[in-house]
Amino acid sequence: MGDGLTDSTAVTTARTDGPVADCVFCQIAAGAFGTPFVAESESAVAFRDLHPQAPTHVLVVPRRHLGGVRDLGLDDAPLAGELLALAVEVARREGVLESGYRVLTNDGPDAGQTVFHLHFHVLGGKPLRGGLD
Repeated sequence: MGDGLTDSTAVTTARTDGPVADCVFCQIAAGAFGTPFVAESESAVAFRDLHPQAPTHVLVVPRRHLGGVRDLGLDDAPLAGELLALAVEVARREGVLESGYRVLTNDGPDAGQTVFHLHFHVLGGKPLRGGLD
């Protein structure tokens, strides 16, 4: 395609139509551990990070397995929008919508991704440092 975007014919092995048995985020999204959800939508769930880096540190995860941002295709635009809308809802529920919050994702080991299921971090509740490393 030349524009760096993928279409539905460029599906990677890290993208599936359902949960992956050995993926902890797939299991959480399916309710296997009884993890409380901060918010949820038809296609995504949000839950607290086990190792918070800020007073508010919530993960927004699609119910369907995608390894990372690189696995989103053009046909996933509604899902991407839903994930970001859920991040905003998390910020509202956590009381950081007005004071400010950060939404970020890591894609690949060099970026710091440790769970290879697409997820967005919603961080807030205190002034956040400006650095990215």
